[in-house]
Amino acid sequence: MAQKNLIIYGAHWCPDSQRVKHWLGEHDVNYVWKNVDDSQAIVDEMLSKTDNTNLIPTLDIDGTILVNPSDDELAAALHEPEEAEINYHDVITIGAGPTALATAIYTTREDIDTVLLEKGVVGGLAATTDLIENYPGFDEGVEGLHLAQNLQKQAERFGALIELAEVSSIKDEGQYKKIITSNGTYGARAVLIATGSDYKRLNVPGETEFYGRGVHFCATCDGAFYRDKRLVVVGGGNSAAQEGMFLTKFASHIDMLVRGDHLKASEVLIKKIESSDKITVHFNTTTDEILGEEGKFVTGVRATDKQSGESRVIATDGVFVFVGLNPNTAFLADSGVKLDEHGFVETDRTLQTNISGIFCAGDVRAGATQQIASAVGEGATAALMIREYLEEIG
Repeated sequence: MAQKNLIIYGAHWCPDSQRVKHWLGEHDVNYVWKNVDDSQAIVDEMLSKTDNTNLIPTLDIDGTILVNPSDDELAAALHEPEEAEINYHDVITIGAGPTALATAIYTTREDIDTVLLEKGVVGGLAATTDLIENYPGFDEGVEGLHLAQNLQKQAERFGALIELAEVSSIKDEGQYKKIITSNGTYGARAVLIATGSDYKRLNVPGETEFYGRGVHFCATCDGAFYRDKRLVVVGGGNSAAQEGMFLTKFASHIDMLVRGDHLKASEVLIKKIESSDKITVHFNTTTDEILGEEGKFVTGVRATDKQSGESRVIATDGVFVFVGLNPNTAFLADSGVKLDEHGFVETDRTLQTNISGIFCAGDVRAGATQQIASAVGEGATAALMIREYLEEIG
């Protein structure tokens, strides 16, 4: 259907103005917003069209004036079908991890209609982390799942909706952004990309073949399967150290394979690793192949000492890999959203991407610090930036 010239005279505080905008969003109808609070000139312009009837919202549709129209009157004037064509909301976040949940807490408190689309676990990788020791306000640390559940409860208490859907693409259509998902098409005036990251793979022989049968990326999820078993942990950063310590609850012994000559974890974690009688750290060691019986389970890891060149097999019942993260941005391939050379989303200082109305925050953003506390902070900042954006476009 051809778009008509549509002007809305209204105010942000007016429920009927918001109702009309929501209806137009559901039916993908573009409009020009004029806030009567911005100037007397706008009020005078409206009154000149309404014979001095001072009511909002007032709509000018190609010269036809409607004052506070009902949904049926809108449908008749715009010749739209009564049934909504897309699932429309003011703000849609792609992802429902700590960043998106923090954003939703802020937006919904200000009555900004917000939906979070999540394809996997609400809370993201944080929800699968056994213990977060550096989140401010928890002197004994906080379980990742507990933190995620509390963020979800808080967001939902203010009115946020979380829906399960996998996003395949975003289309910028100016006033509206369309989000194509496994659960149908959504529309929004502002979108927040908060898809976080996923575990990086080693890309060595055996990793894919034994995934789920001895190769794992989540200690919280799968560690309990290895009670009194030998394990190999690959990686030397905070995640490897944290998850390795968690696995000592179950494993009889852990061989930790580190490519570099030292651990890149926090001093607290390094001291815990060094004092554990269950962990042996192998520095300057590459992980070359994961071995096992075909169709069965892992039996060992072939590793090489980079200094001596010696290759050997370390017997193990399972391998947990923690070697970094990759951004979840594959769905942005044809969106026009600019990514850096590593696939992370580039933004300006307001967390807006190169496309007006599409924001990004958290671990998937280029330059992010990959910390849960900063991801939550970015989520709050994104909410404030989105609010300003919505006020500007009306």
